[in-house]
Amino acid sequence: MNRMKIIPRRHVKGKMNKHEQMYATILDAMLRAGDICAYHFESVRFTLAPNTTYTPDFMVVYPDRIELVEIKGFLQEDANVKFKAVADKFPYFSWKMIRYRNKTEGWTTVKEL
Repeated sequence: MNRMKIIPRRHVKGKMNKHEQMYATILDAMLRAGDICAYHFESVRFTLAPNTTYTPDFMVVYPDRIELVEIKGFLQEDANVKFKAVADKFPYFSWKMIRYRNKTEGWTTVKEL
C-alpha cells in the first residue's frame, strides 16, 4: 500500500501567510488612524544562543513603546519556549503572541510578556 507522507507547510522567509496578511491590514488601519507610528514585517532577528535565532512576525512602533508580535495558527512547544526566552533576554520591548481563531471569535491574545 502506497502511503502519502503529509509534510506541514513551512514559512517562506519574507512572505506573509494568510493570517499575517490579515494582521497587516489591521496595522495599516492603525497607521492611517495615527494609533501607531510604523510597523515592519520580519525586520529584526534576535540571537538567543549560537545557531539559535528568533524573528518576530511584526515590529509595531507605538509613540511610547515597541511591540513585537508573533502570529500563531497553532502553538508548538518549541515556539513557546523561544518566545519566552527572547522576552526574558530582551525585556525592553512589549511582546505579544496572538492567534486568529475564526470569523466569529477573531483575534485572541495567547501570551503577553
